[in-house]
This record gives sequence, structure tokens and C-alpha cells, in this order.
Amino acid sequence: MSRPLTSRQQHVFDFIVKTMGEFGYPPTRAEIAKALGFRSPNAAEEHLRALERKGVIRIIRNTSRGIRLPNQEPQEALDSPVTALPTNVETLPTGLPVIGEVAAGSPILAAEHIDRYCPLPAEYFTPKADYLLRVRGLSMKDIGILEGDLLAVHRTDRVRDGQIVVARLEDEVTVKRFKRQGHQVTLFAENAEFAPIVIDLRSQSLDIEGVGVGVIRGGNGQALG
Repeated sequence: MSRPLTSRQQHVFDFIVKTMGEFGYPPTRAEIAKALGFRSPNAAEEHLRALERKGVIRIIRNTSRGIRLPNQEPQEALDSPVTALPTNVETLPTGLPVIGEVAAGSPILAAEHIDRYCPLPAEYFTPKADYLLRVRGLSMKDIGILEGDLLAVHRTDRVRDGQIVVARLEDEVTVKRFKRQGHQVTLFAENAEFAPIVIDLRSQSLDIEGVGVGVIRGGNGQALG
């Protein structure tokens, strides 16, 4: 940090860190303006540029959530060339596994489901991501999870109402918003064209594979919320 932050700049920085800690992705300019009482997103932009000049954040241009902390550089890691290794050296894959089509009844992290490995650190997301799931369909489009995106997933079966979950319904894996009332679980789409899925836990099977902690737009390495 080259110069101390002003009180207002510190509030903006603290809000960015808090948002990334809670949701796994940075806030938009509009969200910063609303949370901190600025008159417009342009005011938030001015504070972000000041923070960048002081070296506490990095701004990625032309993206709504293009704010990075200095120790988080996903784009460069994903775009860097792969260095060839000697053929007589056995290496293990590193990075987050990218899960494509999931075969019915098999573990989501089975080797046959892994398309490739993404050289993005698990700790880039909070809580840390265990894998990236390629999104199929548009049932979650209203919150910006689109066909072909990679959803960063933290493996857990402990979920709270309102979280985005990866759920297994018998032989199908789906991404939806979770809500439970007693023995009934409802999985909500974020698209009015899709009806909620209602599960009665007394007679139907439901397994939670994890919770969504971030999105990589189009699978090309641009991490968003």
C-alpha cells in the first residue's frame, strides 16, 4: 500500500472484502453505492480507482464484478501457457477439476466426469471450491448463472435456506436455490419459465453435493458473481 486509505476508501475496501468473504465474488459498483450510501455507481467507481492507485485492489476493465485483491490473479493463471514436462516424469493433475456430464448414479468427482483441470486456486473462493461444475441450461439465468458457465462448488451437505446448491435427485444433478420446511425441500429455479421442484424427504431421495461459491463466466477464466 503506497499511501494510507481515507476513511471512505477504507469503508469501500472493507465492503469488498466482506462481500468476497460471504459470497465468493466481489460486489458491483451499484451494490457498493447502495451499501455505502453513494448517490450513484460513478461515485463508487471513483473510490475504486483511488484504491487501485494505492495498490490495494486491481480493477479488470469492462466487467461488472471486475475487482481483485492483489493475491488473487485468476485470469493470468488461466491464460498462462502450459510448460511441457519431460515425458519420463510422472505428474499429478493440479487445480480445480472441471466436471462435465455426470453419469447416473456415479460420484460427481469420478474420473470419467472430469473434463480437465483449471489452474485456479481453491482459496480464490470463500469457502474454498472443490470443483467446477459446467452449467447446463438456463434455469438459473436470472442470477447470472448461464449455459456453459462454470459454477465453483464447495463440497458440503450442510446447507442453509437461500443458498445455491448442487443437488442430486435420484439420477439427475441440478443447480437450484434451496429451501427446507420440515420434511419438505423445495428447489427453486431463478427463471420464471421453470417450476419449483418439491421433494418429500419421507419418500424421495435427495443428496446435496455442495454449495455454489462463485461463477466463471463461459468457462473462460473470468470469475464473476
